[in-house]
Amino acid sequence: MLRIHFTGQDLARTTLAEEPDPLWEVLLSIHQLQVRDGSGHYGHWRERTRRQLPRQAAAQLLQLAPPRGYSPDFLTPTHQRGFDDGVERVLSTSRHRFVRELDLLAVRRPRSTWTRELAAGRGDAVKGLGHALRAYHRVSIAPYWDAMRSLVRADHQRRVNHLSGAGVDELLGKLHPSVKWEAPVLKVAGLLDQDLYLEGRGLRLQPSVFCWQTPTKLRDPELAPVLVYPVQHAPGSLHPTTTERRSNPLAALLGNTRAAALESIAEGCTTTELAQRCQISLAGASRQAAILRDAGLITTRRVGQAVRHDLTNLGRLVLDGSRHPIA
Repeated sequence: MLRIHFTGQDLARTTLAEEPDPLWEVLLSIHQLQVRDGSGHYGHWRERTRRQLPRQAAAQLLQLAPPRGYSPDFLTPTHQRGFDDGVERVLSTSRHRFVRELDLLAVRRPRSTWTRELAAGRGDAVKGLGHALRAYHRVSIAPYWDAMRSLVRADHQRRVNHLSGAGVDELLGKLHPSVKWEAPVLKVAGLLDQDLYLEGRGLRLQPSVFCWQTPTKLRDPELAPVLVYPVQHAPGSLHPTTTERRSNPLAALLGNTRAAALESIAEGCTTTELAQRCQISLAGASRQAAILRDAGLITTRRVGQAVRHDLTNLGRLVLDGSRHPIA
């Protein structure tokens, strides 16, 4: 259990982020890409990301961010001003810090040629990290950013209401089921047994869409303290923006809504989930599903009281072909 010790000054300096942190979302989404937890929340995102993510970027980032255990702190710099600034801060990490944190990573994950070159501070390896982060963000985060911001802002507003109505005790006490506030100590179950003394630095509370079930933090206690906690969101609430959907070449053939519906059914979903993902009514979702079914692109079957849709082999070929057109 993590125990975070506050002073009166720390309570005064504790802040609640209003926006998602792009580098934390990158890191935690890489973790989610490698597991099967929360299939209702992340299943569609995983399917789409795995289909579109460049192979080299995926291989490099997976070496740095195993699904369990330690990931280097340099991947989530503090005091960043947006994604691009955050990437520049990652790339400006000192060689000493690269070595120290990659040594910690190597305790459980053997080094590769690329991570050895990164630890040596070689320019090509460092530039490669920047290219991998940008390629990953472009596919897995940027299309969902509007939905992520909405979820985090809604969480922020709820907690601000707690703060204004009952004070900081209410805010810290209801942060997450695994978090318990026993003034002046915030106890977080599920993390490494450790005492973290804020010593007047305060604590940044960072809501995250890709944080799943258990809050997390930086490993190095000397870094600016941050506690990242999961935002509660319903299955299907993480979806690409309408603008991103329109960039799909499949839309030229099927139309925007029907193309989005076919993509939404990629890993299977109910009619309700289809409506949520496409931001259309239940009647509209049923109509789109019927058209796709009549075209032989999906199948529909009843599971209990719900109706579930899945791609046919033809539907899979059409969808994959739109993502990887023949040159």
